[in-house]
Amino acid sequence: MYNFGDIILAEVQFTDTFEIKTRPVLILFEEQGNIVVVGITSNLQMKGIPLTKKEGAIKESVIKLNYIFTISEKMTKKFLFSISKQKKDLIKSELIKKLN
Repeated sequence: MYNFGDIILAEVQFTDTFEIKTRPVLILFEEQGNIVVVGITSNLQMKGIPLTKKEGAIKESVIKLNYIFTISEKMTKKFLFSISKQKKDLIKSELIKKLN
């Protein structure tokens, strides 16, 4: 259904509250109805990989590689766009650095 690098809208439960909001997320992978995603924020003060309007974002944003979580496919709302191969390669590289 979704591929690595797709940006979608999904229902996200925040870790510090029980509140659920619809937010953009980046797909890492999907398996057996579960989707592993990375959070995206428009708070440009946060650390992460920039995501620009030119790339398809509604607002200038940051892909937060420190915010990885799993959602159900039932929590997905809408496909937005896919990021470039160069951005995918950058995300892979940064994730590998964090895993080492």
